[in-house]
Amino acid sequence: MRAGDAEGVVSIVVPCLDEEAAVGGVVRALLAAGLDEVVVVDGGSRDGTAARAAAAGARVMVERRRGYGRACSTGAAAARPDAVVIAFVDGDGSDRVELAGEVIGPVLAGRADLVLGSRLRGPREPGSLGAAQVAAGRIAGLMLRALYGLRSTDMGPFRAIARPALDGLGMAEMSFGWNVEMQMRAAARGLRVLEVPVGCRRRVGGVSKVSGRLGPTLRASVVLVRTVLRLAATLRGPHA
Repeated sequence: MRAGDAEGVVSIVVPCLDEEAAVGGVVRALLAAGLDEVVVVDGGSRDGTAARAAAAGARVMVERRRGYGRACSTGAAAARPDAVVIAFVDGDGSDRVELAGEVIGPVLAGRADLVLGSRLRGPREPGSLGAAQVAAGRIAGLMLRALYGLRSTDMGPFRAIARPALDGLGMAEMSFGWNVEMQMRAAARGLRVLEVPVGCRRRVGGVSKVSGRLGPTLRASVVLVRTVLRLAATLRGPHA
């Protein structure tokens, strides 16, 4: 992939579950943006997600063990061996994948180890983010700043990280705590973390696993709080 003056092999991981309406368009848009490999990790969909992703040009893996973090971890481990950057994005069509170069470019150029795409800092379609998601991003940002001095506004899925940096983080959270764990571990290790605005759209299809319904929202919130508290007790900042 080429982003600005930088060039290197980039694999992007797309965790999916029952998102046949969106995943084909997401894969085609990522390939059109210059991604070298799209790895769709299907969490056991009951619809045509896997078939549509493969038809669009993705390499599809089925990970029947549930968990957002598990899907991300499985996809990252299976990425091309020559990939120097591993990126992540959701498969529901809500992420503005045409901005892949802005998210990946700073890592390819060596200006950052981890780039976070902030949905809150960019343009958002009405109804694209629930109030609980906005609040969670802001609260997590305040906690990360207090603990590690890391300034961030979101825990969004659209992100890119240098492969050696990812390999060295020791990621362990297999649930929806994966994103905040990555940010905490990166900050604790003193990695160069950059946040760029990406905004978001309303999801194209499928049903959100963490927002819009009280039960899933509360469960996801509990996981996030538990992850932050558990890691905060063991991870010290780079200058501690």
